[in-house]
Amino acid sequence: MTTRSSSTATLLAFAAIYIIWGTTFLGISLMLRTMPAFIGGGVRFLIASLLMFAWLRAREPHPFAGLKLWGTALCGVLLTGMGNGFLIWAQLALPSGIAALFVGSLPVWILLLDWLFFTRRAPRALASVGVLLGLAGVVVLSLNTEGLAGKVRPIHVIAVLVTELAWALGTLLQPRYAPASRVVNFTCLQMLVGAGFQFLMSLPDREWGGFALGRVSALSWGALAYLIVFGSVIAFSCYAYLVAHVAAQKVATYALVNPVIALALGALVLHERITSAAVISMVLVLLGVALVLAQREPAAPTPGQAPLAGANQVEL
Repeated sequence: MTTRSSSTATLLAFAAIYIIWGTTFLGISLMLRTMPAFIGGGVRFLIASLLMFAWLRAREPHPFAGLKLWGTALCGVLLTGMGNGFLIWAQLALPSGIAALFVGSLPVWILLLDWLFFTRRAPRALASVGVLLGLAGVVVLSLNTEGLAGKVRPIHVIAVLVTELAWALGTLLQPRYAPASRVVNFTCLQMLVGAGFQFLMSLPDREWGGFALGRVSALSWGALAYLIVFGSVIAFSCYAYLVAHVAAQKVATYALVNPVIALALGALVLHERITSAAVISMVLVLLGVALVLAQREPAAPTPGQAPLAGANQVEL
């Protein structure tokens, strides 16, 4: 892939995860109106992974060859299993905009985990300032949660925090198990594993007892279809591509943009409240994203020096 075409692909992939994943919070809320959380999430990723597998199988006889299966399965549990499943479940109580707001803490998890357990490199000044500005916006809204969402149950907030920890770990581990040339194959398998995990979680949540296909509305089916095609097949493939080619901290900036889109859609479609605090937060978030994306990559490591986890692995 040439430098120009690779740069274009990277820009399009960023646009996809910024915009599409910003809309999936609304899609999840609409799906949850008549569909259980883990069942809906499991169906979403099962169908998405089967569609991707059919496409891959038509192109090559062994789609999962070259992948480290146990490592890919671990990432599947962390990313689409816990990372997405617990977020869907949390939205049973949290409005879509507030759920997206909590996702804004993801870059901090990645920076801290990368620093403590992966590269051992402290975050550089400009990236740190950008993340802090973005999180300042998160804090502003968090302090006004009651005015935006009413009473928030602690168990659902904990679920969102577990979501962030699992997603950060999966993001940092992916480069170990997904060769840059096999990111679509990796995405397919990890989504299949994540679907299985969500179906397992539906059992202790007792979702099957009162579930009936006839009770699912056309709106929920439409939202599920959108989540499958755009939120899973397209956006997850773009995310896996970016993690294989771009520093993990920069990929994580989608978590600072998504709340802006989700809050706006929540207000327009679901009539969720947006106050002056929300507007201030949006400004801080966008400034933070700009600073993080403006941070230049470190120089190439000298022989014997470990590369940054999640950094460019192929020529851009």
